[in-house]
Amino acid sequence: MQTHAIIVSAGKGVRMNRSIPKQYLLLQGIPVLCHTVMAFNKCPEVDKIVLVVPEKDIQYCREQLLSGLRLDTPVKVIAGGKRRQDSVLNGILSIDDKDAVVVIHDGVRPLIRPEMISRCINRAKKSGACILGIPLQDTLIMVGRDSLIQKTISRESLWAAQTPQAFHYQRIRDAHEAAVKAGVEATDDAALLERMGVPVSILLGTGDTLKITTKDDLVLADAILSQIKQEK
Repeated sequence: MQTHAIIVSAGKGVRMNRSIPKQYLLLQGIPVLCHTVMAFNKCPEVDKIVLVVPEKDIQYCREQLLSGLRLDTPVKVIAGGKRRQDSVLNGILSIDDKDAVVVIHDGVRPLIRPEMISRCINRAKKSGACILGIPLQDTLIMVGRDSLIQKTISRESLWAAQTPQAFHYQRIRDAHEAAVKAGVEATDDAALLERMGVPVSILLGTGDTLKITTKDDLVLADAILSQIKQEK
């Protein structure tokens, strides 16, 4: 059973408020997206990588971004869609191995460790669907339109979903195609399986697998990466 990784990186990064999309910003001299691709390249369970980017960036990614990385894992670069959900489905449909495991990851989570990818994939091979996540640490409150607190929500059983998320190919394809037919939108792939009644297991992730969406996230990622290098 082969494993195909889909790295989704077709967003515009408008919250970063920069002209350069966040996936191409430099993290310690290397584009964020390159850190992500290299992590999957180092994962022995990953056989092939599908990189989903804006259509206008395909040539740039092929000829400049990836050309100097010396990757051992084959990488196919394809065009994304208007939404993350569309981009993921494009990635799924580009895979012709119906017996594969598909592991989906956000391109702007560059600090994912290969061993975490392996754990997620191996669990999905057994259970059919697995994601990484971490228990919520902050107190959650519900706020009304008048900016007044309406309710404090117990965090006891609440987790924050992360990526990677790994699934048997047919399960995640069926879930995405069903969502298209029903007009359902989701920012999380596991949520599409949940609505079909498919159980999804979760493994404890790490707090440093952050998603870079703001300038502060980039600064924090730089500090975490420096700490990781010191630990080696």
